Parts: sequence; C-alpha cells; structure tokens
Amino acid sequence: MTMTENDESDLFSEEMDGVAPLKKKDKVHLPARQIQTPGHLVRRLSAVTEKAVDDNHLATDQVEILSSNDVLEYKKEGVQNSVYKKLRMGKYSVEARLDLHRMTVEDARKEVFRFIQDCMKYDLRTVIILHGKGDRNPDKKAVLKSYLSKWLPDLDDVLAFHSAQNYHGGTGAVYVLLRKSTNDSEDSRDLF
Repeated sequence: MTMTENDESDLFSEEMDGVAPLKKKDKVHLPARQIQTPGHLVRRLSAVTEKAVDDNHLATDQVEILSSNDVLEYKKEGVQNSVYKKLRMGKYSVEARLDLHRMTVEDARKEVFRFIQDCMKYDLRTVIILHGKGDRNPDKKAVLKSYLSKWLPDLDDVLAFHSAQNYHGGTGAVYVLLRKSTNDSEDSRDLF
C-alpha cells in the first residue's frame, strides 16, 4: 500500500501535535562538544604546527629570466656521462610527471618541493616536470622555467636534469634524475 500526499501530511500533523515553535526570545543552550579521544587534541595541534613550519628551502628571490628556447641542463659531480646522456636523450621511462602550467611562482615552489619528496618516498628515479616555455605570457618570459633551473640544483635528491625531447615537450619540460632512495640503495647492496 502506498501513501498519498494527504496521508503523509496527516501523519506529519499527528506527529507534530502538541509541539510549539520556539519564540524569538527563547535561547537554546548547546553544550560544548567533548573531545572523545585523548589523541584528538594532539592531532589538531600537530596539524596547526605542521602548517606553520615550512621546511621548503627553495627561494623565490630574483632569478635570471630565461628565454623559451633556452635548454636546461645540470649534472652533479659523480653522475656518469653515459647515464646523463640517456637522461638527455629521453631513454629512461618517465615514472611520474608534474605540470606547472598556469601556476604562480609560489604555488610552483610548493608543488616542486612536494613532488620531489613524494617521488623519493615512492622510490621513483626518472620524472618529468612540465614548466612551459612562457610563449603565452604577454612579455614572452619563461618565468617558471627560470625558477625551476634555480630550484632543482638546490634539492639534494636531484642528481641531474635536462630539457626534454620534443615528443615530451621540448624546452617546455625537463627530465629529472633522482638519487636512489635509502630503501633502493639497501636493496641493491643486499643483491650484490
């Protein structure tokens, strides 16, 4: 048996019988919610503290602005030439990518730092960052590319980087080679 609209209305009226609406001057006192778990307060304080502490050391000082066709290249001492050549030629498979298009410098700074940390956490070695060429900017300046060329060498986990091959974005993207994570290094040591 289905209820009609009238049946529902009658049922509602029956249920509300004797209920009086609150007057405007009536106040309802709601007690403060009690914290259920002792760790709750610690987690809340930790979250606030974590936001206040920024361990991102990448600077947003003035940098030399590069042109859209400038090639980004960097290799730390100790990186074999053959490894760097394979990176430069796009021979390593790209395990992750970060797209910085349309980001502000400050947003890009945060994302690059977080991205490299995440890559290390998941033992990724070769990644690509799409920074754009700056061709769409009114002044045709490659701002994000310029900052990225300054930030990447400042990150200890970055061993090398080079502008990508055309099929990966050319001078609007950069391949990044990351050091082996401690887990990966221990696995290699155990293997041999």
